[in-house]
Parts: sequence; C-alpha cells; structure tokens
Amino acid sequence: MPATGPPTAAAGDSLLTAPGPAPGSVSRALSALLRAPLGLFGAVLIALVVASALGADLLAAHDPYAMNFRARLAPPSWDHLLGTDNLGRDVFARVLHGGRIALQVGLSAVSASLVMGLVLGMIAGYGPRALDSPLMLLFDAVRSFPSVLFALAMVTLIGPSLWTIILVVVVTSTPVYARIVRSQTLSLKAQEFVLIERALGAGPVRILGVHVLPNLIGPLIILASMDIPVVITLEAGLSFLGLGVRPPSPSWGSILNDGYTFIRDTPWLVIAGGMPLIVTTLGFTFLGEALRDAFDPRLSGA
Repeated sequence: MPATGPPTAAAGDSLLTAPGPAPGSVSRALSALLRAPLGLFGAVLIALVVASALGADLLAAHDPYAMNFRARLAPPSWDHLLGTDNLGRDVFARVLHGGRIALQVGLSAVSASLVMGLVLGMIAGYGPRALDSPLMLLFDAVRSFPSVLFALAMVTLIGPSLWTIILVVVVTSTPVYARIVRSQTLSLKAQEFVLIERALGAGPVRILGVHVLPNLIGPLIILASMDIPVVITLEAGLSFLGLGVRPPSPSWGSILNDGYTFIRDTPWLVIAGGMPLIVTTLGFTFLGEALRDAFDPRLSGA
C-alpha cells in the first residue's frame, strides 16, 4: 500500500512569510511558469491525465465493467492494450475511468478544504479574539487525531464510498489551510495600507476582499497543487485496502490490489495501477514547485 496521509502544515511553513502577489504579478508568475522546463513538463503531464479521464469513453474500446472470463489475465495486445484482470475486464478502460474518480476526489476535496479553510482562517485572523480562540482550539482538536486512523474510523462508521473519502479529506485538511490563512491574515492586518484603509472607514468585507484575499491566493494555489496528489494517493490507498470506492467502480488502488494478488500470473496489473499514480504525482509536484518559484523567486531551491 502506498504511503498515504492528508496534507500537512509542513508544506506551507515556508510560505507563511512569503509576500502575496502584487498587482500584475500573477500574469508575470504564469509567464515565468511557462518558461520553467519542469513546470511546463508537469503541466503537460496533468493535461494528459485530465484529457484521458475526460475522454475515457472515446479512448477506451471496451466497457470497463464488461467481464469476459475466457480472456481473464490476458497479456497486453492490440485488442487489450494493458491486458485484462482476473475477471476479464479491460485494464486500459478501467485505468482511464479510474482517472475520473481520482481527479474527482482530488479536485473536489482540495477545493472544498481550501474554501472552508480560507473563510475560517480569515474569520480567525481578522475577527474578534472571542472567535479566534475557539476556532484555534477546534483546529488543534481535529489535527490531534491520527489522519489514517481517523479515515479508517469514518469509513467503518459511514461505509466505504467516494463521498466518505472526500469528507475525511475535507475534515482533516481544512485546519491546515485555515491555520495558514490565519497567520497571513494576522500579518497583513498590521500592515500600514490596511491600517490606513481602516482609518478611512473601510469595513472588514472590503479589507478582506480587496487587500487580504489577493495576498493569500498565491500561497494557497501552491499548496493546493501539491496537496491534490496526496489526496489521490489517499483514495488509492483506501481502495487498495477495500475501504475506498466500492467495486466494481474502477479505481487505481483496486487495480493495484488485483495486481498484487495475481502478480505471479501477470505483472501488468501492478504497472497499470501504479503508473497513473506516479505520473499524476510527478505532474502536480513539478507544477507546484514551479508555481512556488514563480510567485516568489526567493523560495527557489528551498
């Protein structure tokens, strides 16, 4: 089973002191990203994964759920590009459709965690102390639970499903984003331009929306791009254990599980289930590193 776990605050510690993007710096950062070889390579890998998942119905010649016991554990061929599994299902079709599940879990869980963490973090950082202390206590309480044990407990109580995995990731990841947003908000709250705006009568909504939020976008985008492959690996790990997406839905983790079960009969199942995870992780990691260097060149090589 691959090492899994939700995003941790360590990934964002070096970003806490990084300044947010100044007006117009986002376009310059994106231009720098396109000039970075690894960042461009990561973007290409992600584009290939997304395109193959969205076009799975067109690219796959077989139904990922159709069983053919006469062709079980068949080696790769022109008819079955990645062979078949123990039930005779086309592995290539299942890998492509499994990409849909992986991206759905990764994108939706990280997006929900980011939005909730952004709102709670700004409330904790800019709101009254009466709200800050309870929210920080809540964040610390959630983070005190071992992530994997919490995931296993939730799956046991609710049952294995796609939405259970998303719920686990949102609950365990929101405090990470909230803590980072709170720290940045507290720092920006004491800046002169914010104090001048408050002296001129600007309300909290305007200050948070016009001055605080734009300075948070850069670090949060970087963290989110690095967290997505972690969440995808978590889903694959739970599916590998039979606690993730329910069969017969295709999942990279379940394909890996079948591969290890029948590894003496065919090695192609392990390769087919592991390569998409490697490609996706490399793509988002390279993209996240390039985004970090583009938004703040001082962090290059950190």
